Amino acid sequence: MLLHSVLRRAPFLYKRASCIPRSFSWPRRFESTSNTAVLLQKNLAQRNNALYNDSNDTLRCTILDSQGNVGTPSLEVKREDLISMHGMLPRDLRKIEKSRKKDLVPILLVRENSIFISLLTIRALVKCDTVILFDSVGLSLESRAHRTFLNDLSLRLRNQDVNGMTRDPLPYEFRALESIFVCALSNLTAEMKVHLTVTRGILQDLEYSITRDKLRFLLVQNKKLSQFYKKTSLMGEMIDDLLDQDDDLCEMYLSSKRAGKFRDEKDHAEIEMLLETYYAHVEEIVQTIGSTISDVRTTEEIINIILDSNRNQLMLLGLRFSIGLLSMGGALYVASLYGMNLENYIEDGNIGFLLVTTVCVFSMSLIFIYSIRQLHRLQKMTLTESSKGKA
Repeated sequence: MLLHSVLRRAPFLYKRASCIPRSFSWPRRFESTSNTAVLLQKNLAQRNNALYNDSNDTLRCTILDSQGNVGTPSLEVKREDLISMHGMLPRDLRKIEKSRKKDLVPILLVRENSIFISLLTIRALVKCDTVILFDSVGLSLESRAHRTFLNDLSLRLRNQDVNGMTRDPLPYEFRALESIFVCALSNLTAEMKVHLTVTRGILQDLEYSITRDKLRFLLVQNKKLSQFYKKTSLMGEMIDDLLDQDDDLCEMYLSSKRAGKFRDEKDHAEIEMLLETYYAHVEEIVQTIGSTISDVRTTEEIINIILDSNRNQLMLLGLRFSIGLLSMGGALYVASLYGMNLENYIEDGNIGFLLVTTVCVFSMSLIFIYSIRQLHRLQKMTLTESSKGKA
């Protein structure tokens, strides 16, 4: 029925398709294709909306209270509540909604009563007595890394004397930030070790033999190193920029502001020391990866030099063959002249054949030796010699 209704609206097609009966049914393969397309669309919609639900206008998150107790995981919270109750801005929610697993740009924004941080796969809203962790796309809540991070965050927020360890004097929000930085740096360190192990293995293999597969692996690994270097550099730049802003550092004391104790613009030693500590760790990772990238580039330059040298050797071999053929061509030219069977009175003598053969061999050797010497002179030519020759 749908097909006939469409054809009736297009008269120029209806005449051609009037022979199609109303009871016509498409083959099953077209139905299976359409069903597959519908399933793919639903799957993509679920993956794209895994972080937030468009129909309910909610965000999935996990809330930790002032005692470090973990609430209901993947709790759906309305965006209006996040804006009204937690002081978030619509652009902050937009950054959360559009975030992806491979988001390289780290963010740390200081609001009036909260701190919004986006670091690698962690996106959280830190308050003076609450931490809201937003579920990231591609990060399984049942993964070992996520459980370890939640346990460490909960333990730091409780701030209890455990196994002889004294309580941390830092306020609630700084302990939450410290746990986030520790998790991010541990992930960066583990990823750095993997990259270093793979890269060093490839470089060691290239010392023995150079093959196409090894060069392809080196190219892929170099791209991964560059991406990792960019990610760590952006994190270091984010912390460095934050250390230069005294007003933002003072605004990060949420517990003091809640208690009515406003700090001086230069009174932010605790958070500054905390950020400088992790900035030093990030810079160490950046320097290590930068040194590895430099080693890879040096290896690539050496490989290019070796390949250029081999290419030059092949060209020289081709030139030697060409010189030999040229010298033989001179002798063959003389032989071709005598092959025309013209009378030249040399064939009547007894030394004619010997004389012609000697002249041909001598001329061929002379041409070959002269050409080889010129080729060797070109090989040994330097800039100083060329400048002396011009002078």
